[in-house]
Amino acid sequence: MRDVNKVLLIGRLGADPVSRETPSGVALTRFSVATSMRKRGEARKGENEGVGERDEDKESTVWHRVVAWGKEGEVCARYLKKGAPVFIEGRIRQNRYMTKEGQTRTELEVHADRVSFLPSGGTSAWSSPSEAIESAAASILN
Repeated sequence: MRDVNKVLLIGRLGADPVSRETPSGVALTRFSVATSMRKRGEARKGENEGVGERDEDKESTVWHRVVAWGKEGEVCARYLKKGAPVFIEGRIRQNRYMTKEGQTRTELEVHADRVSFLPSGGTSAWSSPSEAIESAAASILN
């Protein structure tokens, strides 16, 4: 069996990207991407409650640290801004580091192989995230 380390994210930037160069001159851009999921409220049960009533919907957000290298990173640093919708294709990398207190910490990052800028606002070209993924995949293959 072959292992696969592949991440596909559709979300929005939490802040403007931060760019720098490595000592060897390679561009490195970091930014955070928020992905949100809405969970539909559960149906209420009880004799005093109406038929078909539901609890409020709940939304949860997960933040992802993203790193883009080279030309991809340069383009992200130049054109992406806080709130911009993006489609990220990449892989997960794990970093371990030591805090000032001597504790070992581990963080996960998504190293972007490809970043696609998505339309912003309510005039999205896609009706669903899966349609956006299919569109991005088609552009990669063509």
